[in-house]
Amino acid sequence: MKKILNRIGGWLARRNPFLLIGITVVATIVGVAGGSAAMDYTMTEAFCTSCHEMRNNVYAEYGGSIHDTNRTGVRAICPDCHVPREPVDKWIRKVKAVGELYQHFVVGKIDTKEKFREHRAELATNVWTRMKETDSRECRHCHTATKMSSDLQTETAQARHEKGREEGLTCIDCHFGIAHNEPKGITPADIVVKQKL
Repeated sequence: MKKILNRIGGWLARRNPFLLIGITVVATIVGVAGGSAAMDYTMTEAFCTSCHEMRNNVYAEYGGSIHDTNRTGVRAICPDCHVPREPVDKWIRKVKAVGELYQHFVVGKIDTKEKFREHRAELATNVWTRMKETDSRECRHCHTATKMSSDLQTETAQARHEKGREEGLTCIDCHFGIAHNEPKGITPADIVVKQKL
């Protein structure tokens, strides 16, 4: 394949170097636009729920949760909580997700409700670990601690938030099981990680 491309490139360069430059520019634009369109599509709720594993398990649990339906009408969809917004981190997460797709679709690790339940704690641990490593970065895109009004919080919530700050806790340490059912036998407090941020 490399030889063929080299021959074509050499032939084009001998004929008209501007043609080679033009083809390269067009191919780059098409590649970037196509990659961007693919990235945008994979960040939609429709894409996230296109497989029955997600639609019938975690998405079914998400329905009616505070992140789906609430008094303000603001919704957090799958990528809001599970995919970074920063471009490099987003691409890294998407590349890692390809490995997860292999486990889900080729190996069939969670292709039935029973298998999903069996692996729920492992799956939750993976997500919670990522969230703890980034100091709940995805939560903080919508929930800004400096903009929270402690006056509107209960005394218990104020005390717990203060204690959490003192102990260096992150959002997911206390706020889990909000959009999905909790796995049995483990919580984010059981996971010890070195935070990256």
